[in-house]
Amino acid sequence: MKKRVPAIEGWFSLDTEKPHLLGSRCTSCKSYFFPKETLFCRNPGCAGREFEEVPLSRSGKVWSFTNNCYQPPPPYVSPDPFVPYAIAAVELEDEKMVVLGQVAAGTDASELKVGMPVELVLEKLFEDEECEYLVWKWKPVSQAEERSHV
Repeated sequence: MKKRVPAIEGWFSLDTEKPHLLGSRCTSCKSYFFPKETLFCRNPGCAGREFEEVPLSRSGKVWSFTNNCYQPPPPYVSPDPFVPYAIAAVELEDEKMVVLGQVAAGTDASELKVGMPVELVLEKLFEDEECEYLVWKWKPVSQAEERSHV
């Protein structure tokens, strides 16, 4: 079995059962950031410069979405031939911040709706001889799954 590694180091956990994004929180104003902030607080009302790494919510609701029909440039690794994919802006459940990301394979943009619950999953982006490189994506939560999370 190949070693599973993140395609982008430090942006998400590798917990395949319950992955989560890794963000930061300003120790002064408690604002959340993703990707992690390390230099200065982006809250215009705060001069904070100290942050703590925090796991962010692994679920949220679709705030907006679209279909990506063009092949991103390198370093993105796309299948050959390129296959369009859905992108969703998701408002995280606890932090109430919006995070943009791909939608899980097999989900078309026409299946998405604003307000639809989604959860974070990990999927293989590509592989080489030694490793599978993983990325995080948003997966719609069915009503049955949503009830089982309560």
